[in-house]
Amino acid sequence: MGRGPWGEAALGYRVLIVPSAEHRTHDTTRSALHRVATFVVARRRHDVSGRFGLRASPGGFATPAFGEGPETVRVAGTRLVREEAGVASTADIAGSTLRELATFADVDLAVSFSAGADTPALGDPDAALELDADAAAVVADWYDLGWRALDDVVGGLPAEAAPATIQLWPEHFDAGTNVALPSGARVNLGFSPGDGFEPAPYAYIGPWGPERPGDPDFWNAPFGAVLRASELRRAADPTAAAVAFLHAGLRALSS
Repeated sequence: MGRGPWGEAALGYRVLIVPSAEHRTHDTTRSALHRVATFVVARRRHDVSGRFGLRASPGGFATPAFGEGPETVRVAGTRLVREEAGVASTADIAGSTLRELATFADVDLAVSFSAGADTPALGDPDAALELDADAAAVVADWYDLGWRALDDVVGGLPAEAAPATIQLWPEHFDAGTNVALPSGARVNLGFSPGDGFEPAPYAYIGPWGPERPGDPDFWNAPFGAVLRASELRRAADPTAAAVAFLHAGLRALSS
């Protein structure tokens, strides 16, 4: 993993550590990937199976295997990959239009599609997509870290926590799950690559109810608490630090 304005190799994952120009590159790339995830990757799975949840995969994100093929559609770096019945085909995302990628995946953009109330705008399907390879790697590495942290936390919970399947939801483009507290209330745990609330990647814990017990400084977001990638960068073990953050929130909510 190379060094540069988009990453730190020593951490084992890349974090956003940059000023405004690189933030814009990250935003543009994240937005392009979000639209591809929603209107091509998730949409293809939904057209065949009625489900649109995604998973982290090497270099990006993917559908689970679906259909009779079986079929998988995934993003790996800056390429869209479609695998059907043991045969793979690829298309470059950068410079392609959303319509071209949809055609590649046998998706009809003329048919409306929603992944939830906050589904991103389709935008101009005939405009070339802008995608920076380093910025795409930031997003992929963040999902990888988040998935490992969520697996660690969920694996240590009692059966009563009844954790939901960890998924990458195309609506918000975050990797997350939700678990039950001893009270029976539930709480979201997740990792966002950035959004309208915070442009850079962040981990979050979002109680479904209004309770915010314990240290009021911990609850630093309108929906709960966040830990930014810039803060994780200072940790000797970023994954362990992310796990500790989620456990801290669960302990507070369980007290």
